[in-house]
Amino acid sequence: MTNATEPIVNETAESQPVEQQETETPLESLSSICTVLAVGLFVMTFIFQNFEIPSASMEKTLLIGDHVVVDRVTLAPRSLWAPFLDYRPVHRGDVIVFLKPNPETPDLFLVKRAIGIPGDRIHLRNGIVYLNGVAQDEPQAGKPAYDGNPYHAYNPYRDDFPSIPASVDQGATASWSLEMPSHVEGDDLVVPPGKIFAMGDNRTESLDGRFWGFVPQENIVGRPMFVYWSFKTPADQIDKTSMGDRLSFIVHIVTHIFTETRWSRTFHVVR
Repeated sequence: MTNATEPIVNETAESQPVEQQETETPLESLSSICTVLAVGLFVMTFIFQNFEIPSASMEKTLLIGDHVVVDRVTLAPRSLWAPFLDYRPVHRGDVIVFLKPNPETPDLFLVKRAIGIPGDRIHLRNGIVYLNGVAQDEPQAGKPAYDGNPYHAYNPYRDDFPSIPASVDQGATASWSLEMPSHVEGDDLVVPPGKIFAMGDNRTESLDGRFWGFVPQENIVGRPMFVYWSFKTPADQIDKTSMGDRLSFIVHIVTHIFTETRWSRTFHVVR
């Protein structure tokens, strides 16, 4: 009687695979680390970047101490090397990050809201924006108020812009004082080609396009996407530039990170 069994294979030393443990050389390890760092640096430099909000010019949309992730691709000029990326022009209402467009303060990053695009006609009456003749409903925008705060009181240059010529006495830059008259037609400021007119949401406390002019589109860095961390920060912290002040505030952050972090703003989407 024959038993049906599986065939037995006699594995010889020649047929059995030899296991080899591959080890990474120090040079290969360094190469891997450099690759990761290079990719991370590229992403954080050319695709996303983090910024801290240092002033109250965009309250209540963005608070002092908000740390935001900025999309550096969507609003960038279209590039031949990456035609698959989703580029688009700036839209009215976009919150944008850009380099301040005047020689008095070069290399200064600002964040404001795009109010007008090329061809738009803009004026303000008592703090209300009129875009192409239509009053805009902007619930996020601060307007003149009589609450005892001198910054909130009605200011004819700021709140009825551009009814009064720009001047250094009004807080405008010297270059904008010379340029602004060439863009005023009737009651309106007309946005020229290739430029954006931007203002802060905290209109009564924002030094914006009313005081230094238009934003060239090539100055636009990107748009804030969301707040990844927000820490209660004094309004005057931006003026404390000494090494001692900076170290003191770092210590303050470390010791109060749990109690003074605004946890409710974590992953808050910027609109």
